[in-house]
Amino acid sequence: MGLFTVRKPRGFRRSYIYYDERKEKLEKIKENAERELGLLPEKEFKPEDIRGKFVAATTHLRKRKESGKKPMHPMVGIALIIALLLLMYFLLQ
Repeated sequence: MGLFTVRKPRGFRRSYIYYDERKEKLEKIKENAERELGLLPEKEFKPEDIRGKFVAATTHLRKRKESGKKPMHPMVGIALIIALLLLMYFLLQ
């Protein structure tokens, strides 16, 4: 079905020069440990903190998100089936 799809341009990916991912992870681990020991107050719950965690935990959803493909809308499938049925009806008459 490559005839009807519109290709998207390649996305821009910025790679930061002075960003240390390992250092940030270590700081988060240290902060969580201090919270568990009671040295820091409890962090208040924000819905933004859990956004995207389910997608990151499942491999098939992560692959779908990384590929950028969107699922076909159900109405498109229904319209195709109806069009094929009408075509068969007129051809067999």
